[in-house]
Amino acid sequence: MRLLITGGAGFIGSNYVRQVLSGRYPAFAGAAVTVLDRLTYAGNLANLASVQGRYDFVHGDVCDAKLLAEVVPGHDVVVHFAAESHVDRSIDGAADFVRTNVLGTQTLMEACLAAEVGRVVQVSTDEVYGSIESGSWDESAPLAPRSPYSAAKAGGDMIARAYAVTHGLPVSITRCGNNYGPYQHPEKVIPLFITNLLRGLTVPLYGDGGNIRDWIHVDDHCAGIQLVAEVGEPGEVYHIAGTAELTNLELTARLLDILGATEDMIRRVPDRKGHDRRYSLDDSRLRALGYAPEVSFDAGLAATVKWYADNQSWWEPIP
Repeated sequence: MRLLITGGAGFIGSNYVRQVLSGRYPAFAGAAVTVLDRLTYAGNLANLASVQGRYDFVHGDVCDAKLLAEVVPGHDVVVHFAAESHVDRSIDGAADFVRTNVLGTQTLMEACLAAEVGRVVQVSTDEVYGSIESGSWDESAPLAPRSPYSAAKAGGDMIARAYAVTHGLPVSITRCGNNYGPYQHPEKVIPLFITNLLRGLTVPLYGDGGNIRDWIHVDDHCAGIQLVAEVGEPGEVYHIAGTAELTNLELTARLLDILGATEDMIRRVPDRKGHDRRYSLDDSRLRALGYAPEVSFDAGLAATVKWYADNQSWWEPIP
């Protein structure tokens, strides 16, 4: 089996690569892995240091049709992680998000179609649904994105589904809650707050801190993606829900407690534009296929804090 992973040097993609090459997924045992990554600020080959020499690397862009026409053929499975993913950056400038998340997805789907790839997974986000006051979205919920990032991801999802419906491309879509774990770029809230506190700096908390997110360890997210890669139906969406629904203030309090810091380390900052209040996914469809998360939030968060404390040489050089 040959496996192509786009964005495989990023946070979630690199975790998936490491899991595949460590033998965690028996169905993909012995797979030959190709990583395609543009190595933007969020891509880092140091994330793959533990499996160096065990995968083929292609430095390139998912928007490059000519390159994809050379790289994609011969691969049996393609897992598409490559994306611009930081909401704040999308608010400051949306063009890169539309280019990578929409055009890049279309370019990749076209290459997969031409190469007759046997299985494709489009990795997406719960943010495509907008905000939900109560309850949880199932996979039939309408898309109502509220940030340039989530709108671009929704566009990519719709392109992927269109290729499944129109052309019969065997592509499934996964949507997940907020991820955390090792190797996450410190622009995201958990590693940002951890690294700030390790440096003795305050943590910037948006607005009243009441925005609610559902947190999932990256290992559990990748396990869900793997299950969809194995048995997901073409054209279908599968949710991968988190294990802890917390306000940002509750999350901050847990990090302060783990790191022995006090509330005076919280710095209140103006809320960001269009800040979604709450996300929540119903993942019954995936659980019916045998999925169950394994990492409890308390244990996963403590391990994540320890990883950043023990690996300052990884994150200190990041601007």
